[in-house]
Amino acid sequence: MTLRRKSRLLGALWGVLMTLAASVALATHEDRKVHHVVIQVTEDDPAVMNLALSNAVNVSQHYTEFGDEVEIDIVAYGPGLNMLRDDTSPVKARVKSMAESLPNLTFTACGNTISTLEKAEGKAVPILPQAKIVKTGVAHIMELQESGWTYVRP
Repeated sequence: MTLRRKSRLLGALWGVLMTLAASVALATHEDRKVHHVVIQVTEDDPAVMNLALSNAVNVSQHYTEFGDEVEIDIVAYGPGLNMLRDDTSPVKARVKSMAESLPNLTFTACGNTISTLEKAEGKAVPILPQAKIVKTGVAHIMELQESGWTYVRP
């Protein structure tokens, strides 16, 4: 076999290998899943709040190790809203830290609970800046579940 022919053969083989590698990479990327979990917090109990936060960290780490994506929403309402109150949250520092380090994590506060507390306390209820407010926490959870999110209550 001539040198020129060997060179063409090696070039063709290289092209086949590169195409195969690209196909495997594309298939691996397409096989990646995006997971969604909503974690409900309805108790004014620091242990429950910390468990919810730990669940979020564990889920995020688990799927990151596998190269999958995960979206996490921690929804607090009723007595659990204390978790996201700027004036009384027993986990305020951890919420702030996690919001900064986990871009796939959302904290959601129930607007109905906030309104109820404001009427009862006669003053505005400050919510942590890391949290977004929805009109109804329960409806928010329902809508997430209806769109395929997994529900967890620690």
